[in-house]
Amino acid sequence: MGAGSTKYGKLKESVVELAVNAARDAIKSAKLEPKDVQYGFISNVFGIADNQVHLAPVIMSNLGIPHVPGLTIESACGSGSIAFREAYANVAAGFYDAVLAVGVEKVTHTGTGRSTTLFSYCSDFLYEGGSGASFPGLFASIARAYLTRYKATEEDLAMVAVKNHEHGILNPKAHVQKRITVDDVIKSPVVASPLKFLDCCPFSDGASAVILCSEEFAKKRAADYIEVIGSGRGASPAAVQGREDPTTIPSTRAAAQQAYKQANLTPKDIDFAEVHDCFTIAEMIDMEDLGFFEKGMAAMAVREGLTRLNQGEVTINPSGGLKSKGHPIGATGIGQVVETYEQLLGRAGQRQVKDAEIGMTHNFGATGASCAVHIFRRV
Repeated sequence: MGAGSTKYGKLKESVVELAVNAARDAIKSAKLEPKDVQYGFISNVFGIADNQVHLAPVIMSNLGIPHVPGLTIESACGSGSIAFREAYANVAAGFYDAVLAVGVEKVTHTGTGRSTTLFSYCSDFLYEGGSGASFPGLFASIARAYLTRYKATEEDLAMVAVKNHEHGILNPKAHVQKRITVDDVIKSPVVASPLKFLDCCPFSDGASAVILCSEEFAKKRAADYIEVIGSGRGASPAAVQGREDPTTIPSTRAAAQQAYKQANLTPKDIDFAEVHDCFTIAEMIDMEDLGFFEKGMAAMAVREGLTRLNQGEVTINPSGGLKSKGHPIGATGIGQVVETYEQLLGRAGQRQVKDAEIGMTHNFGATGASCAVHIFRRV
């Protein structure tokens, strides 16, 4: 019943300041006071980069509610969606009427080399990061397998980036607000073939927050709210080499199936989805694993513009996605929920999905070792 977010990008505020700013905006959006919050779920991965671990009680104290318990949750790049699910489960179980879920990350000040090293700790480090396989390298392997197996090209990957930048230009809080072309992507420096610099999302700082509550609580407050109608969690082998097929992410498929079943919906019912596009290949695989397109057909969908804002059956990443909006990894999953809240309440401005009734968020950790999918409905 409330949502707030900082801008994403290279920010000067500390990790605590970012989290508190987003949390205050969410609480104000819900027309609540901090004292109305009964629990805090905080998603963060690299607090140590800003000299702060044990983040939850520090944030709750800075909100003026030091006696309200908090829990810090880490699940790599999927931390936000996992924290959201834990918050949802606690409210659904009746333990609390109103809780705060905040995601936050502060990492750009460490520099690219240190940031890349920190990110590699989220992989199966013995087999991957510790052996020199960074995330660009791992997703490049996935991309090469996909391009080899299906009728897809590097230009198709580039079109994902172009589309997300077009959406991100319409998002005032996006990290990268710059129009690009397919040619720009193809000619950008190779990071790990076939992925170029513009196939990759940026490192970002930022925070996002939402208030989750029982329906009874929301109605008593006469607040605007959206409903969580489906929630799913999935897992995959931690290392890519342990999977039968590198062109699919088992955790996404499992989480999506659970969420669809709980919501009693199918992929055709989804009006828009915020999906985890850390690299352009990830978005194409996500769309197939979530059931929007048959296996191997995502490239065709991108080529024909079927995922662009209000041009196909399902708009993918109206916020600009990780590629343009940015990827402050602890905040990303909750930032997707903030976008969904704004879309379903008709508050998304120029990037508004027309007649949006049902929205989905999809956020995974590392190369998909953990994943959560949520489905929301406009009331």
